[in-house]
Amino acid sequence: MNLAAPASELKTALWSLKPYFVRAFWFSMASSLLVLAPSGYMLEVYDRVVNSRNHTTLLMLTILVLAAFVVMEVIEWARGEVLHSASHALDAKLSGRVVQAMFDASLQKSIAGSIQPMNDFRTVRDFLYSPVLLAAMEVPTAAIFLVLIFAISPVLGWSAVVGALAQTFVAWLNERSTQPPLIAANRMAIASQQYADGTLRNAQVIEAMGMLDNIYARWIKRQREFLRLQAFASDKAGLYMSMSRLVQNIMGSLLLGLGAWLFLKNMLNGGEAMMIIASILGGRVLAPLVQIVTQWRGAINARDAWGRLDKLLAMSPIKPPAMPLPAPKGRLSVEAVHAGAPGSQALIVRGLTLGLNPGEVLAVVGPSASGKTTLARLLVGLWPAASGKVRLDGADIYTWDKNQLGPHLGYLPQGVELFDGTVEENIARFGEADPEKVEAAAKAVGMHDLISGLPDGYQTRIGPEGAVLSGGQRQRVALARAIYGDPVFVVLDEPNSSLDDAGDQALAQAIQILKSKGTTFVVITHRTSILTVTDKMLIMRDGQAQAFGPRDEVMAALRQANQAPQAQPAKAVAAPANS
Repeated sequence: MNLAAPASELKTALWSLKPYFVRAFWFSMASSLLVLAPSGYMLEVYDRVVNSRNHTTLLMLTILVLAAFVVMEVIEWARGEVLHSASHALDAKLSGRVVQAMFDASLQKSIAGSIQPMNDFRTVRDFLYSPVLLAAMEVPTAAIFLVLIFAISPVLGWSAVVGALAQTFVAWLNERSTQPPLIAANRMAIASQQYADGTLRNAQVIEAMGMLDNIYARWIKRQREFLRLQAFASDKAGLYMSMSRLVQNIMGSLLLGLGAWLFLKNMLNGGEAMMIIASILGGRVLAPLVQIVTQWRGAINARDAWGRLDKLLAMSPIKPPAMPLPAPKGRLSVEAVHAGAPGSQALIVRGLTLGLNPGEVLAVVGPSASGKTTLARLLVGLWPAASGKVRLDGADIYTWDKNQLGPHLGYLPQGVELFDGTVEENIARFGEADPEKVEAAAKAVGMHDLISGLPDGYQTRIGPEGAVLSGGQRQRVALARAIYGDPVFVVLDEPNSSLDDAGDQALAQAIQILKSKGTTFVVITHRTSILTVTDKMLIMRDGQAQAFGPRDEVMAALRQANQAPQAQPAKAVAAPANS
């Protein structure tokens, strides 16, 4: 038995907006019928007023048509408000979900997240009140007008059908010709924007080494290709827009001429006025199709954005609610973990096993590309393990709800990232700040005096990426953020790479203070100054543990291996997983 695939999140969210679309559809029906008011006014003036020369009739007809105009505009306004409300409802349903999916995708790729999904979501949301959708809602009214034309004369009716088919054929040609270049242009525009964003993030490097001309040349190549594809699509769309208007104009005159011929042949139902009415109705039959062809580029953009969003949400499904877990104590166990970058089959960490008790400090050392940063991401639950488990107090840290775990965990990545806001907000992780805890964290890393000397103290805004602070100051603020609130488990990836001797001492002091409170630390470092406060040591090479155990034993084994270079490599110093 084949079961239908479940509807995507986007389709489900769109279906929930059905009441809005139903109301907008009825408003469209009423508005489309009122569009005929000027034509009816014209016919009545010619038929009644001119023949009767009655001023009262003219006045009443004028009042009626003006009232119809007012009602029509009110209905148009109401329809627009309904569709705007639909777009706001879609935003309320999905904006947070899109941000979460975008954030998850960025985490898995370990790169700076692109804002393109938000642009795609805005395109889909704005399409809900676009001219294309409004015109599509008027198609049923056009079908009613077509039935009326058939009632006047089947010949005129079939002529209107031919015109509608011709317009549909033009729309199909427009779709076939403009969709590929428009999709390619959108993709090139995204690539160009991402390249420009990367350029701005590395402006200092580009300026210092005179790379701007070369970088600009690469960017302009992408930009020109985008403009070429966009111009090609616009030229094609312009051609079909002209063809669409041509069909509409020909059909209006053709129906008028055919109506006159049928009247002369006594084959027109309703008299001579019907040939004018048929011509007007024929124009209204084709009007929605002309609007759709004219605005088809927006429809393609929305469809392309829809596809990308649908794919993103499918790749990052909604996480089921996690069972609340008790606050961790800081007992870490890494159980035969093999892992690599998400989406890659290549393993970076292979068969790693270790354990830490609450209050222990582990120093992780090793050459570049030995898997240390990957280990840090595994330990804080950013990346999943291909096999094995990383557990904190016995619970899988990757599946642990980060909203619950976050306050108990501290993390300082290799690339320090601060956010536009105050010093206090950055240290307090942009939550509700506790001034005493913020000050305690700043004092622990030796930043209190420096922060107090800033123009507004802890309320000083540091600008995008902490632009007003030096590299060492940014690293210390990020370190204060990592230890804010006395977390029970802290992972520091190269925390002293930008620190001077005073910063090194402050780092060691901060670790010692929190260690005394029971905080478990994993410190990845190339500098030996931090080893004085560590209990255990892990040496990594090629993704594996070359040695792990108590610091002094591991260092003694290293010294012994260095003193006997011709001997066999020293065996790794092993320790029980939870020793």
